[in-house]
Amino acid sequence: MTETLRPASALRIAPIVSAPGEVADAATIDAVIALWQRCNLTRPWNDPLADLRFALASPMSTVLLGHRGDRLVASVMVGHDGHRGVVYYVAVDPEFGRQGHGRAIMAAAEDWLAERGVPKLNLMIRTENAAVAAFYEALGYQIEERVVMAKRLKAS
Repeated sequence: MTETLRPASALRIAPIVSAPGEVADAATIDAVIALWQRCNLTRPWNDPLADLRFALASPMSTVLLGHRGDRLVASVMVGHDGHRGVVYYVAVDPEFGRQGHGRAIMAAAEDWLAERGVPKLNLMIRTENAAVAAFYEALGYQIEERVVMAKRLKAS
């Protein structure tokens, strides 16, 4: 994905690194994790640095960043299994909310997946987060009757 300027939100959106396996600089990594923390996306049982490194190590995933000028204001971790796409860490700096940045970063994630031939994007929302559910519904996402099950595996 090349750098994209989305006029509606004045965001410059580009992958955090140019190619899979590249290492992002420490200042950028720190800024991304700080954004996730400001947006209350981190949880004690998930190491955001490990999540970020894992995403960047594969050609099947990336982290897209949205900047206004030099300021990081949005991010999304996007990936796929060859069949379905998924997003995590969808973040918009609270100071820049309600300006179209969430729509823009999600559109960039959808574009990234479409460029790779991925036909569908799935996402998970915590049940207590009605505002986020309403945001995705406004983007055309629908609730599908599924049960999500999970099991923590030992770290490799």
